Amino acid sequence: MSALKSLDPRINRLEIPEDQQDMQPLEKPDQMQTFQSFFQPKEGKPFEHAGIVHASSLELAFLYAKEQFSRRYTCTGLAVCATDAVQATPFTEGKDSIYEHMPELEAKSGEKEAYNIFHLKKRGKQHKQVGQVMAVDAEDALRLAKEEFSEDFPLSNVWVIRHEDMLYSDESFADIWDTLPDKKYRDAIAYKAGDKLKNFKAQNS
Repeated sequence: MSALKSLDPRINRLEIPEDQQDMQPLEKPDQMQTFQSFFQPKEGKPFEHAGIVHASSLELAFLYAKEQFSRRYTCTGLAVCATDAVQATPFTEGKDSIYEHMPELEAKSGEKEAYNIFHLKKRGKQHKQVGQVMAVDAEDALRLAKEEFSEDFPLSNVWVIRHEDMLYSDESFADIWDTLPDKKYRDAIAYKAGDKLKNFKAQNS
């Protein structure tokens, strides 16, 4: 089969067939997995959802989250988990609580482990951790969450995440967060745009 000839050597190196070839399916792209990131604004405060990163492993996702979100927020801790590790309820709207629409679940027997419970007050906000329960599985954890945290109104959505599926920062990261409060340029208020606008108008009036 002859290749297309061109005066451009770069085209010749591609060895493009001169004749029309049958269509072929595209190669499946090697997509990286998504991971959910959480930050802790202050020591002792609950973790809050910060956003999503793409990575090839949990450890790499943690590094990406540190670079992406610890620059945006002043925080004392960081955590990540794979998106498919999150078990989520449907959404409700308005002043409703998702717990009111849950069917009655039976208690389960078996070995228990820790599950983290995150609540979303309403769409547009971020999920915030409200506590932890010891349960057999995610469904059992949701049943226990309803018993312990159902007074949280309004409540649009609940996330249940097995504690062992989350990678947390530890004491070795403490020095990373120490410098954040001193870097005022991270905050929009540090630029005092309002004052600059007033001065500009005064000078040009």
